[in-house]
Amino acid sequence: MMATEKSANRNHLPRRISGLFRPLGGRHARVINALSFGLLGLALACEPTGKESSAHAARTIPDLAKVAAEDVRELKMGLPLGAQELDKLLPAGAIAEVDARDAKEALNKARSRVQDLRVAKSTFFALVAPSGVVVRSDGEQDRLVGKDILAAFPELRGALSGGVVETRGSMAEAAEVRGRPDGQRVAGAPIGTPGQARGLYVTGWSWSAYAYRLENSARSSARSAAEKGAKTPLLYVYVVVGRDVFGAPVSPDVTANAIRDLDVVGKAKAGQPFTTSLELTGRSFGLAAVVVPELGPNVALALLRSET
Repeated sequence: MMATEKSANRNHLPRRISGLFRPLGGRHARVINALSFGLLGLALACEPTGKESSAHAARTIPDLAKVAAEDVRELKMGLPLGAQELDKLLPAGAIAEVDARDAKEALNKARSRVQDLRVAKSTFFALVAPSGVVVRSDGEQDRLVGKDILAAFPELRGALSGGVVETRGSMAEAAEVRGRPDGQRVAGAPIGTPGQARGLYVTGWSWSAYAYRLENSARSSARSAAEKGAKTPLLYVYVVVGRDVFGAPVSPDVTANAIRDLDVVGKAKAGQPFTTSLELTGRSFGLAAVVVPELGPNVALALLRSET
């Protein structure tokens, strides 16, 4: 089509449409430019949010690792002492024959007599017969009683020969979350003479319950650090065991899935957090993750933070 034909055709367009072909200038151009720069500035202002949150998370995650290391130390030091107290408190004879009420009373007294166990963050303490059958745990609703704990955690059998044995696995009766998988970290010590132990003193925590414990710790620290009147950031803490990700019972699945896809255990190191920014459900998050050897091989803590 010739240039003259294009001009002619444009002249016959309706006024509203033909107006689109007019070059913008004057006041209209200034308005458009102002809007463009305003949107660009908004985008640039929003972009660093994830990086800012990552920086905050990177400063917090080492503290959580120290908390976890101390939690593990309490159990290592306290469990053998608690086993000695149990040996004194329990009646002579086979542990499997101890009355359930007497067993629970002994569990509570033994824990109260050992400072490290009084403050331990375990979700259960249990009296276990040499066969692996749980005689009693300290839970109000004892889901462990009568169950074979050695079937779920076979490495615990080594504690019968002496010393504290730490391991991990999954036992449905020890789960602290519904509707999603959960796992546990457990430790056991012999009751009585090693090699001829009367039974085992076993304790442990659910990974989901432990993530909730650390999440509360992180939120408390964030509230303390926030300036007066400032909003508390949105925080989630996850325990990553290999490729498995465990969060608090109310934590969203979408964040756990994002952490799983990142393979943070493979990228994080002890004392050297792995950090990145994420966009999840329209919100910017900063992630920091660090390996915690005290929790066992291939275990990391991951902290997600979003400024509010």
